[in-house]
Amino acid sequence: MKRNILIIVILLCVDQALKLYIKTHFMLGEQTAVFGNWFYLHFTENNGMAFGMELEGTAGKLLLSTFRILAIVGLGYYLYHLVQKNASRLHQTSVALVFAGALGNILDSTFYGWMFSDSYGKVAQLFPEQGYAPMLFGKVVDMLYFPMWQGVFPSWFPIWGGEPFEFFRPVFNIADTCISTGVGLMVVFQNRFFGETKTTDPTSKETNKIQ
Repeated sequence: MKRNILIIVILLCVDQALKLYIKTHFMLGEQTAVFGNWFYLHFTENNGMAFGMELEGTAGKLLLSTFRILAIVGLGYYLYHLVQKNASRLHQTSVALVFAGALGNILDSTFYGWMFSDSYGKVAQLFPEQGYAPMLFGKVVDMLYFPMWQGVFPSWFPIWGGEPFEFFRPVFNIADTCISTGVGLMVVFQNRFFGETKTTDPTSKETNKIQ
């Protein structure tokens, strides 16, 4: 369990440190090149889920924040269950990644609204007299932008023919990466993870021998 906690703490600290840096050094929409023209820090915010997806309206935002909190509780219990049943390290790591990512984004949604002033046309102020939103209504900070290839769909291409194309368009954060990586591991190794039959019962092996 200590290993899982260490993974979560490290990833959470890296995620929040980068978000705090962006929030206190960039105006909304500002960007700077990191490597050439394929990796930028581009400051944007969203009300919702990974990669800029969101639920509309105040009710949608409150529902999403509530769901995230419940999901974190559920993930925490599931990770504890995996440790108790001695599940594989890779399985535990995948859940720890999702937990760290979900917690990282819910911290934004829960606290950033009252921790910061808005970032429109100026760099946000930390702990202003009044934040830009009440508790649970803050926005998630995104900054990782990888426009590796840009072009135009050929005219014969269905639906998008002749329209501009960019890979990779979404702007995301470390927490999103943790969630995507954890879920990806679960999908790739689902037969191994969910077929685990490890047990701590010492009589099980003896029973199998007798049979």
